[in-house]
Amino acid sequence: MTTVAELLKLKDKHHDEVHTVRPDQMVIDAIKLMAEMNIGAVPVVQGGKVVGIVSERDYARKMELAGRASVGTPVSEIMTHDVKTVGPHATVDHCMQIMTDRRLRHLPVVEHGHLVGLLSIGDLVKAAIAEQARLIDKMQEYIRGESY
Repeated sequence: MTTVAELLKLKDKHHDEVHTVRPDQMVIDAIKLMAEMNIGAVPVVQGGKVVGIVSERDYARKMELAGRASVGTPVSEIMTHDVKTVGPHATVDHCMQIMTDRRLRHLPVVEHGHLVGLLSIGDLVKAAIAEQARLIDKMQEYIRGESY
């Protein structure tokens, strides 16, 4: 089974850098970053440690629906504080289970307390499909007698 570390190595250069914000930055900065990078969430990092995550969903629910101004509101006021993280040795299946159970779209990867990557549900679905394709190929080889 594919691990998170293997999955992070496969991400293309455009998507392997983790963009972050600080809790004291304004929400407008986080929204601009997400728009510029075409991403749906950014981890909130302070002192190298993940202290939260802010997503488009947080923005829509805690800013727009509440009629708040993104210019004067710090990220710390709308970020999700209870962030579920995984280590690099977690499997794709384990990550998918976490994301399904908690209804998450993004999962920070932390090693020794520091952020090393960010997985999206798309990353995990792509990996699961690739794993299934490999399994199907192996089964077809076995059926044809090409594998021992």
